[in-house]
Amino acid sequence: MGKKQQQEQDAYAQLAGAIGALVIVFGILAAIKDKTGLPWPAVVALTAGLLVALGYGAWKAKTLIRNVFAGGASPVTAALKQEAPTQEKELGEDAPEIIPVNPELTAALTKAGAIGRDQVVRADEATISDVQNGQLYNFLVPEGRTYEDVEKKLSAVAGVFGVTRLHMKMERSRDNERRVQLLKLHDPPFTRPFTAPTRQQIETFSGVPLGHDVTGALAGVPTFDKASLLVAGMTQMGKTTLVNGVITCLLIAYGKFELYLLDGKFCGLTRFEGIATRYESSDDPDVFESMVDELNNRSDARYGQIKDAVRERKSPPEFVPVFFIVDEAADFFAHDESKEGKEGARRRAEKTRSLVAKSLESGIGTILMTQRPAQNAIPVMVRDQFLYRMCLYVASSGTAKVALGDTYFETIAPINPALLDPEIKGQAVLFANGRSTLIRGFNFSDDFVWSVVDDVRARQQQALEKAPDSPLAKAIRLMQSKGLDFMSTAELAPALGITEESAVARGKALAKALSTAPGKEDKTQIRGYKLADLIAAAKAVS
Repeated sequence: MGKKQQQEQDAYAQLAGAIGALVIVFGILAAIKDKTGLPWPAVVALTAGLLVALGYGAWKAKTLIRNVFAGGASPVTAALKQEAPTQEKELGEDAPEIIPVNPELTAALTKAGAIGRDQVVRADEATISDVQNGQLYNFLVPEGRTYEDVEKKLSAVAGVFGVTRLHMKMERSRDNERRVQLLKLHDPPFTRPFTAPTRQQIETFSGVPLGHDVTGALAGVPTFDKASLLVAGMTQMGKTTLVNGVITCLLIAYGKFELYLLDGKFCGLTRFEGIATRYESSDDPDVFESMVDELNNRSDARYGQIKDAVRERKSPPEFVPVFFIVDEAADFFAHDESKEGKEGARRRAEKTRSLVAKSLESGIGTILMTQRPAQNAIPVMVRDQFLYRMCLYVASSGTAKVALGDTYFETIAPINPALLDPEIKGQAVLFANGRSTLIRGFNFSDDFVWSVVDDVRARQQQALEKAPDSPLAKAIRLMQSKGLDFMSTAELAPALGITEESAVARGKALAKALSTAPGKEDKTQIRGYKLADLIAAAKAVS
């Protein structure tokens, strides 16, 4: 049978059915007219009214039965349906609870997988407010979820909002594990520079500030006691300026501490030369190794004092903090592929690992910087010891792992340094205490930095003047009074009352009295003491 023939037969059948229905309706209307004696128009109107009344009655009965036996709809379903208030009034106490929903947050968190598809963010538990450079979402996640569920999916949440992870900053509340405070920036971070902090702001910060966060607030670490910092990033990304800001903040926050500076750039840390216990401007690995040896020896001496205090049942001594800061640290672990070169690099790596790992309890911290965050630039045995990590712009995620750790991208809410804008200098990802923060280092004016340095130098000079009349203080005053930068052992020993007949004995006695080893005069190579070294030894009070 053809399709057209089938369609014709269907049309005939529908027509016959319609004629039959009209005959039945006409018969019913005729019967009603015969019984009531009413005219035809009245019969039609009466019949239509009865049918409408019967339909409404059936709908009403169905609604009542459903509410009695269905047990109420789920809160999520009721909330999403948003039933009309008039219906709630009609149903009374049997009406399901209507949950006010925040549609924007509910949709975003659901799509990102931070909450389940059957969960919602209540409108009465969420606020959205405009701030200076973005929007602040303050809300409670549904019961059974915590802020960590959102934090783990922060990149996905940013994608749903149509921005990048760099645009998002999240903070947890201290009053409720379900509360989330989420900032979404209007523009990319640090599009507009923030004003450098004042001395008072640095002093009142709880810890040591390292830069501004994306909101302009100060961000940093709670302490540099028993902690070290690794800073990495490609060249010309603002690393040295950032670390100069860190040193300035350390000077203000700590007040009293010692600096050991190794300036691999030759001029990157020059501002702080005059207040350093030891300052070297060199890319010679032997210079680096000598400074590491000196600090390891100081660490051993301090641990000896701690042991003595424990044996004598006394409180551990309080040491003046010491910071060893090295610019271009990767240069000191490089070698020329020769057997001697490889052995030297291995030896320096082991000594540095020991310094970073074992010196924290004795108050000696290390800050290493490198512009070559390649796989072998800083030996793994050294990199693994750093509690704080900071990474400026790098070209790839693999390079970022060298600075931040091989498992960094498995941590909570990581930030990929490869996504930073290389045109905005001083941006860095700070990874401390298991959390990532996007910061931009301070770019202090020269006048501000010099004012801080001058204050420190003045305090150091006052401390030297008030120091006990030790052989070291006498030697410093003697050389200053004569205007000498260097004095040989043969001249200095008798001036301090050391009169042993043997030159070797006089040298040993003088070194013991001054608590520092002699050096050599640059031109003549005569053994003796430099005024700068004696002043540095006087600053190293413990």
